[in-house]
Amino acid sequence: MSGKHSERANGDILSTGRIVIETPTKRDGAALWRIARDSQKLDLNSSYQYLLWCVDFADTSVVARVDGEAVGFVIAYRRPTEPDAALVWQVAVDASQRGRGLAGTLLDDLFGRLVNDGVRYLDTTITPDNDASIRLFASFAKRWNATLESSRLFEADDFPDVHEPEDLYRIGPLSAPPATVVSD
Repeated sequence: MSGKHSERANGDILSTGRIVIETPTKRDGAALWRIARDSQKLDLNSSYQYLLWCVDFADTSVVARVDGEAVGFVIAYRRPTEPDAALVWQVAVDASQRGRGLAGTLLDDLFGRLVNDGVRYLDTTITPDNDASIRLFASFAKRWNATLESSRLFEADDFPDVHEPEDLYRIGPLSAPPATVVSD
């Protein structure tokens, strides 16, 4: 990407420089919370939870930065009863970076690392009406040449508040990351 600039929804100017994907640190917690909040699509967790994610689950998560500023993330964890599966908790991309394939790139980068550490399955939950997330994970399965299966995990009445049902998506087995194309 070049050194062009774009205007963010809040009026700030954000350089659309080169995207760097890294392991998150504690200092990223607040930015991840803001990106999730601003998405207006994710279930927003407390800011405390995003700080904990960046500390306790940093090695199963990634953050994308442009000019040092967080612009996207994937937070995940290895399932305690299935260490060969990692559950993707949230994927979010700042409005300034949407439409560029960043969410898929973040997933590919993270699972490229996790496969080398013994993970064979990506699990995630998605509400039935979230077509964008369903497309994102179906595309991931296709790129990785893996099977995608889904089943109902939580019914709406399982939640103590108003919430759509959540379907569990499992993609795998994962063996090798897809070949990546680097564009500049």
